[in-house]
Amino acid sequence: MGRHEERSSEAPGTVTVAGLEVPVVTATTVVVGTGSAGFCAADRLWELGQTDVVMLADKVHAGASRNAGSDKQTYYKLTLSGGDGDSVHEMATTLFAGGAMDGDNALAEAALSARAFLRLCDLGVPFPQNRWGEFIGYKTDHDPRRRATSVGPYTSRTMVEKLEAKVARNGTRVFGECRVVDVITRDGEVAGLLALRTDVPHDGERSPWLLFRCTNLVYATGGPAGMYATRVFPNGQWGASGAAYRAGVQGKNLTEWQFGLASTKPRWNVSGSYMQVLPRFVSTDAEGGDEREFLTEAIDDYGRLLSMVFLKGYQWPFDIRKARDGSSLIDLLVYRETVLRGRRVFLDFRRNPVREQLDPSALSDEAREYLDRAGCLFGTPIQRLRHLNEPAYQFYLDKNPYVDLETDLLEVDVCAQHNNGGLLVDAWWQANLPGFFPVGEAGGAHGVYRPGGAALNSGQVGATRAAIYIAARRGDAPPDDATFAAAAAPVLQAAVGLTEAATGRHSAGAADNTADLLTGVQELMSAKAGPVRSAESIAEALAAVRSLLARYPQDVVADPGSRRAVNRVFLVRDILTSAYVYLSAMADYVAHGGRSRGSVLYTDRAGELPHVGHGPLADTELELPEEFRFALDGGALDEEIQEVGWVAPGATLPEAPDEHAWRAGADADLDDPAGTPVFRWRPRRPIPADDDFFENVWREFREHGNVP
Repeated sequence: MGRHEERSSEAPGTVTVAGLEVPVVTATTVVVGTGSAGFCAADRLWELGQTDVVMLADKVHAGASRNAGSDKQTYYKLTLSGGDGDSVHEMATTLFAGGAMDGDNALAEAALSARAFLRLCDLGVPFPQNRWGEFIGYKTDHDPRRRATSVGPYTSRTMVEKLEAKVARNGTRVFGECRVVDVITRDGEVAGLLALRTDVPHDGERSPWLLFRCTNLVYATGGPAGMYATRVFPNGQWGASGAAYRAGVQGKNLTEWQFGLASTKPRWNVSGSYMQVLPRFVSTDAEGGDEREFLTEAIDDYGRLLSMVFLKGYQWPFDIRKARDGSSLIDLLVYRETVLRGRRVFLDFRRNPVREQLDPSALSDEAREYLDRAGCLFGTPIQRLRHLNEPAYQFYLDKNPYVDLETDLLEVDVCAQHNNGGLLVDAWWQANLPGFFPVGEAGGAHGVYRPGGAALNSGQVGATRAAIYIAARRGDAPPDDATFAAAAAPVLQAAVGLTEAATGRHSAGAADNTADLLTGVQELMSAKAGPVRSAESIAEALAAVRSLLARYPQDVVADPGSRRAVNRVFLVRDILTSAYVYLSAMADYVAHGGRSRGSVLYTDRAGELPHVGHGPLADTELELPEEFRFALDGGALDEEIQEVGWVAPGATLPEAPDEHAWRAGADADLDDPAGTPVFRWRPRRPIPADDDFFENVWREFREHGNVP
């Protein structure tokens, strides 16, 4: 970590809290997370004169920004080349059209996209430009223009590296090895954060606790990736949304996950070239035997099968609108093999699908013309891949574990990839808790659908908006020692008590169960609340998670000699809290009349099954499972947004700022030791109307900076 490690070793001050002398770091703003959104926020604050900033992370070099990507990872921005027309409002309209997205977030993401993008260019991210200096683009999914650009499979990593270097030059302190435990509040506002030092032994001389005292928290922790077992999020990407919900931060559009085909070892999206070269899909039993080319069971036409595989390169995310007779039928067939049949699925690049030789004449015009222009209408899938995109082949050779696609099968599954929803944000990316700013995937800025690459733009824009607001309106000093100690005391006491109870049970002879609890909730979420869900599966998972969370303080056992086990005490609690809130949101969505949309199939026994064939390719007639019956939402809830909160045992329902009141479930118990999920549905905020008379805008900007 270089300079960051040196600075993070600086001794903080101390404060006596609940009889314990605990190290405390004080700053006006604390940025949690060291991905592209977190580093952007820290740098923007510094550029705006807010140099009293520190950062913290569980693992500085972990996270999706630095370690995830795809064949051609996309950044979405306003058109900056060619003669095609475009405008801020047109881009905002494209984002807004995804459904269930607030219009002010859409307008801000469009308005600041060029500013955020060009800032990255100035920092050294090598986005391609032609010899005249135009930043060229291409069309991505849900994109009517050519707004997308890329620097290759590691676009976000390059962004992180350039932003991190700038933050290091600024001299901002970065504290690594810090597990978020709880957010500290005072009088309904942010007061700080409690972290567990994961590099300090629990039974050592140094305190494993570290307090951060601040006026603002920029929460760039990523989505709650740790909830799912079947996920493409990189190792070390967990999220920390549970701590936010425990502090009263509300959620938005939590049901809207994105799922897609990805390799599992290593974790990587198999989009783009990996699909366009037409690999063979096979499944095996758990031991690798009984190999079957299973797509042929459902797709009865050779040309249709190949063309659907080709389209997965462009149409990578699972999209329920393409599941009935389009390319997303492939995702469902993979899901059937892995989840419902308990088999394993692999991509085989060594052999052509169905036939020994590729028959180009059977391909759709789109697939044939693309492969012909690329000079790839020959040979085997691996020969086509190495001709089309040699780095895509080399990528797996450089990974651990490495896979040689020349000789090895590549195991894949339908994996959780991105949460379009998240923690509630307003037009300045501030949550309902004043001083709390969720940015990047942690913030729920997206709708049901989004253009490919919009997430990278959203992270930069949200971080910029948060920094502008903090610099203009939230520069007050953090609480004084006595006030902060009083606010932190119950949080620290509860954390110490939970740790002592968990380690005490181990000392009394109970076995450490933190790893089993973590694996159990992840597998439950993937099986019952993944890309295929039903009211019954959600209810089953919700009951199990509620019970685990209610009993957690009495049941968790941690080995005090294992830093990882003590760390997992709070990691598992965070994931259980997030899973409880998310499952509750899913159940409420179904009760509200929600049907299949986005990247999720909600089972509807009165719905239709996807269209499959029973022609010459099929060995037997395929009966698709009843779980695959669905009815499309058809945009019915596009104008509404679901918000969800978590109410601590014994607390009251949150107040609503308008006529859309919060409510708990019919059988809710506000004294439930697991806490009580609460819900409300409201109309989405429209795209703000233009105020484009220059003199008026200029006057407001001079006087107020146009920050309310």
